[in-house]
Amino acid sequence: MENILEIKSLRKEYKGFTLKDVSFQLPYGYIMGLIGPNGAGKTTTIKLVMNLLRKNSGEIKIFGKDNLEHEVEVKSRIGFVYDTPHFYEHLTLKQMKSIIAPFYKNWDEVMFRKYIDEFDLPLTKKIKTLSRGMQMKYALVMALSHHADLIIMDEPTSGLDPVFRRELLDILSGLIQDEKKSILFSTHVTSDLERIADYITFIHKGELIFSRSKDEIFEEYGIVKGGKELLNEENKKFFSGVQVHKFGFEALTVNLQEARRKFKNGDGVVIEKASLEDIMFFTGKNQTRR
Repeated sequence: MENILEIKSLRKEYKGFTLKDVSFQLPYGYIMGLIGPNGAGKTTTIKLVMNLLRKNSGEIKIFGKDNLEHEVEVKSRIGFVYDTPHFYEHLTLKQMKSIIAPFYKNWDEVMFRKYIDEFDLPLTKKIKTLSRGMQMKYALVMALSHHADLIIMDEPTSGLDPVFRRELLDILSGLIQDEKKSILFSTHVTSDLERIADYITFIHKGELIFSRSKDEIFEEYGIVKGGKELLNEENKKFFSGVQVHKFGFEALTVNLQEARRKFKNGDGVVIEKASLEDIMFFTGKNQTRR
């Protein structure tokens, strides 16, 4: 069994939105970034994986097992960090832990205390008195303290200061040194994924654009910048998204090597590797134009 998570032809229909037969796989021992604009279907996908929503069709396997038929067993091995932590706000951190810990047979009190100290969290304070950042830290502690094999995170760095964001990324990178563990990480902060992700899955308007290794993406996607005189009908077909401005244009290509043959650096042309943010932006412009 090579994949910790397998999603095949996953479909969820709402009024005005459909997640359209999405398929991807996350191997053991890797981090996958899940990207896309607001409303793309990222959170819907995560909720379907966690069985917080009912799918219309498709298949979800976690640890090789159907996520519905083996829900209790599967969830006991997942650490889930949602964008807005759902805890009883009138309880202290210690009291909340006492409620959650018994649900996990692999709960590790030593590890819990280690992360509480490392994140400088006050066990005797009520959850409602904590900042959003501290609540996210606590949610992460709870996810890590039962030796979860799959960590699923939906916008975990939102509201966190840059220092802790970097600490969090280091912790996540350290986790997958155990090649039996993997992380699915949805975020708008694409620079975080550029630093730690091995795979990127891009969803736009409910459709899967790609699910590929980060290295392959950065080898193949590029940005071409040049004067408007280069933007003829033939060249437009070569690009996957174009932005025209006062002084020229910027465009996304999915064939960086061919772009370097077709357009020469210099002569008013600049060719660069695309960032994940570039890819999201220009893909959105291309689909809007269609």
